[in-house]
Amino acid sequence: MKCTIKVSEVKNLDNKKGSKESATTLRGFATAVFGDSFKVTNIAILEKKDDQSLFVSMPRYRSGGDGESGVEYKNICNPITKEFHDMLYGAILAAFQAKNFDEITFNDPDCTEGKLNFNVQVTPFEREGSNVRGLARVYLDQEFVVNHIVILEGKKGEFIAMPNYKTKRVLEDNRPEYQDICYPITKEFRVRLYETIFEEYRLEKAKRPPLPLPPADEAIKAVEKETPFR
Repeated sequence: MKCTIKVSEVKNLDNKKGSKESATTLRGFATAVFGDSFKVTNIAILEKKDDQSLFVSMPRYRSGGDGESGVEYKNICNPITKEFHDMLYGAILAAFQAKNFDEITFNDPDCTEGKLNFNVQVTPFEREGSNVRGLARVYLDQEFVVNHIVILEGKKGEFIAMPNYKTKRVLEDNRPEYQDICYPITKEFRVRLYETIFEEYRLEKAKRPPLPLPPADEAIKAVEKETPFR
């Protein structure tokens, strides 16, 4: 699978260190584009405070927890093979340590011609009072997985919401502005991806009744509470 990465350095580190209890310091961010079609942002480059070693942290969401066991997080997306994991993380860290802030492309076999293959898994859900209709997972070339793609019921019917976060900006109608974390970057791939997700969603709904929506997932609660209707 073709992958293009770009890293950036966080300035004013003293303001980015967070709490004194934190064991890591944010040093930078990276983006990755797969097959010239799908982009992942908010990949963090962190430094351990005890030995100053660097490591990569994929975008995460809070899934629950708050008590003695602490807050629980899950990856929004991540590599699913050791080979691609080592290749992606290694390229990000090497570029950051070399202060190479240009785009770097790797793992581009001639036979792929840049086309990004994928397959999807969809689980329909339902809960009274919820506008969540299903959750989807997308596998890119069987090397990288994107979780927590949500099928929602909006004012004009069902639509797909890619993993996102709420920014500090506010729209003209006073609604919060959301920014996608993982998303298609070409119209052709977006249409192909969304059509495949909806097709799988309809097939799964025809097989069996939707499952009850997991109540403990903090990300689902946030989606239900503040849905960016589109």
